[in-house]
Amino acid sequence: MGKNFLVILLMVVIGFAAFPAWSSNPNLPPDKLVEKTVQEVVGIMQKDEDLKSGNKEKLLNLIETKILPHFNFVRMTQLAMAQHWQAATPKQQKVLVDEFRTLLVRTYYNALTTYYNETIKVNPLSDLGDRNEATVRSVVIQKNGKQPVPIDYSMEKKPNGWKVYDVTVAGVSLVTNYRGSFNSQVRKNGIDGLIKTLSDKNKSLENK
Repeated sequence: MGKNFLVILLMVVIGFAAFPAWSSNPNLPPDKLVEKTVQEVVGIMQKDEDLKSGNKEKLLNLIETKILPHFNFVRMTQLAMAQHWQAATPKQQKVLVDEFRTLLVRTYYNALTTYYNETIKVNPLSDLGDRNEATVRSVVIQKNGKQPVPIDYSMEKKPNGWKVYDVTVAGVSLVTNYRGSFNSQVRKNGIDGLIKTLSDKNKSLENK
């Protein structure tokens, strides 16, 4: 995973950390939700010295309480597993979703402290009509002459509002990126082997 994927966590947080604002108006269009949250989350990060200094406990708590309940990890895991999802038992599917969610959080939580001060622009969407899926396009404007990073959110409308099920950074899909490694693990060691790999990785990241 490269630097671009560190940006993903920032954008995930930006998209979900201000849950109270999102949940209060589930009919808010997805681009407006993201734009509104950008301002709120950047404000939170800039004012909290513990978060800025990388306080792990506080960052993880922010993610656990504000982000994860509003991210469609089931669909993310289904897409990452591709054809292997149907071969998994319900118990295996649940474990896979839990381990994948934990892996993403433990791998990228510290990116918040790296990117909270960047400028993020969200492009407005045209009228969605009755559509239940949309792609919200945004760009991170980096300092020091670095290239802007385009970030797209694949979102779906649920009864309790819009949720992200994939994030594409500079043309690379998070789901597609993991699909390759998941497929390789399943072919080599089966679904239980993939679960063990994810679990072992999460344990190794727990104390870092």
